Order: sequence, then structure tokens, then C-alpha cells
Amino acid sequence: MDDFTIGVVGSAILIGLVILGVRVYIACALVGLFGITAIVGWTGGAGNAGMIPYAKGTVYPLSVLPMFILIGFLAYHAGMTEKLFDAARKWFGWVPGGLAVSTVFATAGFAAVSGASTATAAVFSRVAIPEMLRYNYSPRLAAGVVAAGGTLASLIPPSAILVIYAIIVEESIGRLLVAGFIPGIISAIIYALLIIFMAMRNPELGPAVGGFTWTERWKSVPGTFPVMFVIFTIFFSMYAGWTTPTEAGAVGSFVVFVMALAGGMTWSTLREALMETARLTVMIFSLVWGVLIYVRFMGFAELPSVFAEWVVDLPLPPTVTMICILLFYVILGMFMDAIGMLLLTLPVVYPAVIGLGYDPIWFGIVVVKMCEVCLITPPIGLNCYVVAGVRPDIPLQDVFRGIFPFFIADLITLGVFLAWPKTITWLPDLMIKSF
Repeated sequence: MDDFTIGVVGSAILIGLVILGVRVYIACALVGLFGITAIVGWTGGAGNAGMIPYAKGTVYPLSVLPMFILIGFLAYHAGMTEKLFDAARKWFGWVPGGLAVSTVFATAGFAAVSGASTATAAVFSRVAIPEMLRYNYSPRLAAGVVAAGGTLASLIPPSAILVIYAIIVEESIGRLLVAGFIPGIISAIIYALLIIFMAMRNPELGPAVGGFTWTERWKSVPGTFPVMFVIFTIFFSMYAGWTTPTEAGAVGSFVVFVMALAGGMTWSTLREALMETARLTVMIFSLVWGVLIYVRFMGFAELPSVFAEWVVDLPLPPTVTMICILLFYVILGMFMDAIGMLLLTLPVVYPAVIGLGYDPIWFGIVVVKMCEVCLITPPIGLNCYVVAGVRPDIPLQDVFRGIFPFFIADLITLGVFLAWPKTITWLPDLMIKSF
């Protein structure tokens, strides 16, 4: 059996193990270990598999992940979430579906200090859903908007998934994080417009909430200043080149920590934030280690280069080929989580995409947007499970039904990115020209 055939067989076994329910990092590590062993022998296979977790886990760029995750949990325990939602409710509650629109913009704001989609969904399941249900919003819409709004953390910096993409393809973390800002805003606006359209057609889905004076609205604005300050600190320090992404994450964590202490954070809540950060960080690092062993196996089998040559030689326009690749991600996302899917596919897909002439920054945002779609599509839509777990009074099937309109909105957003690539590349290109 030649090396390429071993790679194909190993990939098939990996997919089978994942479908059977084996954890992705375990399946990847095992297939990678035995795959490399089949090609170069036991000594070389065991040596490679044993060296990768240390060699790849100690690189400096990975240290940005716990920093960004810590920002989100500290911000939640500092009470910033409630103030964000309160301000959004008072400013946008008057439009059709106003509380749902407010939830979208509040989740977008929290995403800019969180970086974790599931954390954002969990937080707003506690904050926004009770308020929407109190005003007789459809439970499906309430659950759907929180699950979908949580996905904005995948695009809006600081984004853990964008960092993982940058590490895998060896692209600039700073440029990718900056590139996610405008697409994240576009996604939030399209969600909001969709909600307004739905509520105008069927007012029972989400009635407007009025009665707020201009004085009340302006008084709610100072409550958003801490979040705005953290966003400005992280984004502008990276954009100006004053800090690396890791340093920006550390500064952001310190700022939020000081604000949390000033807000009366206790030792028990600080301990909980640190433990949640540690648990999520360990989970992500385990995925990275396991998948990188599998990636090394793919390199030995030469599967990425063969696939790239095949894709480039297809008698199809590059746009059609890209749409087929994105459809492949939609299908794969029904069975895998976002991070695992990225780690598994990028070593093979990325060379093909670059061979087609696409910009690596543009593709990074588009593929992460696909990860957002996968966070809300059944049967693995993780954000939907998070919402149903926090709100057991809303059945899981209702959550999945509630996200369907937002799935359509995500496809529209992807169409915008495909039709106008500059919506993604303009800001990072400006960053290079200016600094």
C-alpha cells in the first residue's frame, strides 16, 4: 500500500471514529500516530507523535487563546453583559422585534470582549431570553436569536477560532483579527434586518417595546463605556502595531480585571472565571495537539498537495469551486464542532484555495463564517445545545427551528463576502499601508 492510499484509508477511519462518537482529539491522535507509523515505521511514528504536542503547544502565538478567553469570562462576572443589553434595549426596543434586535447588537458588543461563541450564547440565554419571554416574544425567536447572536464571537475580534486558523495556516494573527471586525458588523446588521422583516410580517413574533425617554436612553450609555474601552484597547493597539495579539489580550484581561474588582467581584466569582478559562483552554489545546499529529500524518501521505492539484485542475470557474468547498463545510459541520472541523480540513483545503488564487485573509474570514453556520445547524449545533441547556423550558427542537431564518441570513452574508471581497480585505490592507 503506497503512502497516498494510507492517507486516504486513515482519513476514512478518522471520519468513522468521529461519527461513532470518539472525541476528535483522541481520534486524530490515534489515526495520526498509526498512520505515520505505517509510513515511516514505529520509531519515526512514535517520535513524531510524541514531539508534536510540546513543539506546537509551546509556540508563542498560542498564548493568545487563554488571554482572550479570560477576557470574556471576567467581563461576564463583572456584570458588563446586563448593562450592554439594557442599553441596547432602550435604544432599539422601539423597532419591530426590538428586543431581539437589541440582543443581536448586545451579543456583538459582548463578542468583542469574549471571543468564545458558546460563552456568549450561555450568557445571553440568562440575560436576554427571560426579558423577551416577559414581553411575549416567540420562544423560538428568543432562543434562535441568542444561539445565532452567539456565533458573532467567531468573527468579531478577539476570536479564538480566527487565532486557530492563523496558527494552522501560518498567517498573521493580527491581520486576521482586524479583518474580522467589518464582517462581524455586517453579520450583525443582516441579522437585525432579518428580525425586523420577520416582525413586520408577523408582529406576534416579537412586538416593539417602547416607553423609554431620551433621558433614560442617554443614561444607559455610560454603562457601555467599560466594554467600549476594552474593545478600543484591544483593536486599536493591534491595528496601530503597538502590541502583539497576545499582549493586546493581556492588556484587555488586566483592564477587565480592574473593572471587575471595582465592580465588587468576589474571590469566589474570580475563581469561577479562572476555572472556566482553564477548562476551555485545556479543551482547545487538546484539540490542537491531537489534530496536529493527524496533520503531520497528512503531510507524510502527501494528501494535501494531491488534493490541491486536483482542485486547481478542475474545469470549473474558481467561484464555482469555492461554492462547492463551502457546501462541503456545511455538510461536515452537521457532524463536527467548529474548531475540530477547521483543524481537520485546513491542511488539505487551504493549499487548494490558495492555488485557486484566493487571498488567505479573505478565506480565513469566510471559512470562520462557515464555522458560525455550523454552530447553529443540527445535529451538532453547539450553540443550540447551550441555549437548550441553560433554558430547559425551551425544547431543543424549538431552538433548532428558531435558528433556521438565521441560517438563511448567514448564507446571504456569505454571498456578500463572495461578491465583494473588499468588505473583508479593506481594513487589514489599510493597516499595512498606514503602519
